[in-house]
Amino acid sequence: QGKLVESGGGLVQSGGSLRLTCAASGRTSSSYAMGWFRQAPGKEREFVAAFSWSPSTTYYADSVKGRFIISRDNAKNTVYLQMNSLKPEDTAVYYCAARTTYSSGSYYRAANYNYWGQGTQVTVSS
Repeated sequence: QGKLVESGGGLVQSGGSLRLTCAASGRTSSSYAMGWFRQAPGKEREFVAAFSWSPSTTYYADSVKGRFIISRDNAKNTVYLQMNSLKPEDTAVYYCAARTTYSSGSYYRAANYNYWGQGTQVTVSS
């Protein structure tokens, strides 16, 4: 079994920054890929960012490219999402996800991740 626990969400003004943290344990510590998704009220869950180990590649949604950075600390089994220049439209519950089975499926699709955290709320005020 595995577990993902997110933290770091909160309320921030437009233009501000937040860093989300995802602590992986158990099986999720050796994932093929990990990512961040978000879901705003009344909307579908959408891809934000992800990285794969082999090949070592990062992926970003167009809406966050240049503002968000996904990174990892292998020693701590932790994934981060640094969010800069936040906008009110970034307001959502942010979820950490892990893919622990090999798949050639898109990193952008939520269905291709088999472990999820409980989510952390990010609210950006205008």
